[in-house]
Amino acid sequence: MNAIAIDDEPLALTVIKSLCDKSESINLQKTFTRPNEALRYLRKFSSDLIFCDIQMPSMTGINLVKSLQQNTMVIFTTAFSEYAAISYELNAIDYLLKPINQKRFTQAITKAQEYYNYINKKGPIADATIFVRADFSLVKIPLADILYIEGLADYLKIYIKDRKTIVARMSMKEMMEKLNYTDFIRVHRSFILPFSKIEAVRGTTIFIGDNEFPIGRTYVDEFFNRYSS
Repeated sequence: MNAIAIDDEPLALTVIKSLCDKSESINLQKTFTRPNEALRYLRKFSSDLIFCDIQMPSMTGINLVKSLQQNTMVIFTTAFSEYAAISYELNAIDYLLKPINQKRFTQAITKAQEYYNYINKKGPIADATIFVRADFSLVKIPLADILYIEGLADYLKIYIKDRKTIVARMSMKEMMEKLNYTDFIRVHRSFILPFSKIEAVRGTTIFIGDNEFPIGRTYVDEFFNRYSS
């Protein structure tokens, strides 16, 4: 992945460069101490990933990311933890608190690489995994581990094998667009189920383990057409 780094402190950029040099996944092309110069560069050249400080005197990292004309992955680097919620709203890949250590940096780069492969449909992870935003982070979920998905107003609860239930702010329609059509089906306005986990169907009730799911009237025909084929 090609990357650039933006920070008004030269020492912070030296640290980022040193960390990138130790990673085989990152090609750090340029560093900038002035956000405006970085924006001018990004208007001419594409970059897969941006490391961006948040508190900078001429322009905040928040405003810089809002000004981007391309869809680029962002990892925020800052000394202030209170910006975590804002980074989440801006769809940042990760949020690194200074001083940044190698272990935490590697975790962020791994997450960026996995998401890069996912959005560019590279490798088996693209077909076997989805990414959702929850708990101020980008969460990777193997499709095979999803037990079922429940819709609650503007939120979803994703029930996962041997993992804590994930609550994500997104619609059922958005979730269905992420999922593999052949493996999942919406059976009710409040439920999406994986075909492989269905153990039995009696009338218009689906059984998965100890859970029972009603088939909504709107979804009956599609379910039985696909389930019986």
